[in-house]
Amino acid sequence: MQTSHASSDAQRYARTIEVSKRIRWDIDRDVIRGREFDLDHKFLPDGLSLVDELGFLSAGQQRFLSQVQGRTYANMFGLVERFIGAKMLEVSRDHWLGDQTALEAIVRFTDEELKHQELFRRIELLVGASMPPGYRFEVAPNDVASFVLGKCTWAVLALTCDIELFSLAHYRASIEGAEGLSALFKDVFLYHWREESQHAVIDELEWVREDRKLPSDAARDAAVDDLIALVGGVDGILQAQAASDAAYFKSVSGVPADGAQAAAIDATVLKAYRWQYIVSGAIEPRFQQMLASLVSDAQMQRINAALAPLAYAVPIRADATVVH
Repeated sequence: MQTSHASSDAQRYARTIEVSKRIRWDIDRDVIRGREFDLDHKFLPDGLSLVDELGFLSAGQQRFLSQVQGRTYANMFGLVERFIGAKMLEVSRDHWLGDQTALEAIVRFTDEELKHQELFRRIELLVGASMPPGYRFEVAPNDVASFVLGKCTWAVLALTCDIELFSLAHYRASIEGAEGLSALFKDVFLYHWREESQHAVIDELEWVREDRKLPSDAARDAAVDDLIALVGGVDGILQAQAASDAAYFKSVSGVPADGAQAAAIDATVLKAYRWQYIVSGAIEPRFQQMLASLVSDAQMQRINAALAPLAYAVPIRADATVVH
């Protein structure tokens, strides 16, 4: 059985290398291509931004709120790729004097994550040059990375796998087919999706490999505790950034800072962020299947109980769901 696992894993690592070589892209040549952001178009589709749930906003206000959220969406991916790259460099140590195919796959993974960080830094500069002043991204990437990397490897790989899988689901089911989005914004996430598709495979392989190293049920219980703590940490980030983005939107769009409409904007932006970064990943079928294969029923119940307060954060529209 162990030999069968090793053979299958080797083939999957090798496949990611082959695809990585074939789809390799360049930020300027393939993605940006000398373009700037057109603020006449939305950035995020309604199924992610949930701006259509704020019926009192004008079409222009809904478009602007989608752009604010899209700016944060790009910044959030740049943020998480800081700790993802660091963790993958760390786990590559296990392959240094072993499977060189696995090592090459992970080295390519980390190289691409560094490129993605640079892409999202470039996107922030381009968006910032077009949008009104006052936007703030409230999160320090190194502080977040230090918090995340302080948890056990099993939990970090679980979170990483979740992030990679929901990024794929968001693109396939929501961004790709959406009409009226900025062409540049769509291209950013098209090219990001192409490489993340291979990263998700490596995440799964490394998560399972780490799971096999856990010495006891108690160790897995502790790992589940760390995963729950990471989700709580992500939610804390989302609460702070949602408040900042809602305040920026209201100040620019002329919506009063308090009152029923202001409260609805605050609540909907937070709901959208919880949907984008936590709930859509938690219910993504591929992630659910992976997680269920690694934890006990009791451990899954603990995870579900921790997620229960966030379960409300789903689109009202039945056709807005991101995962199929």
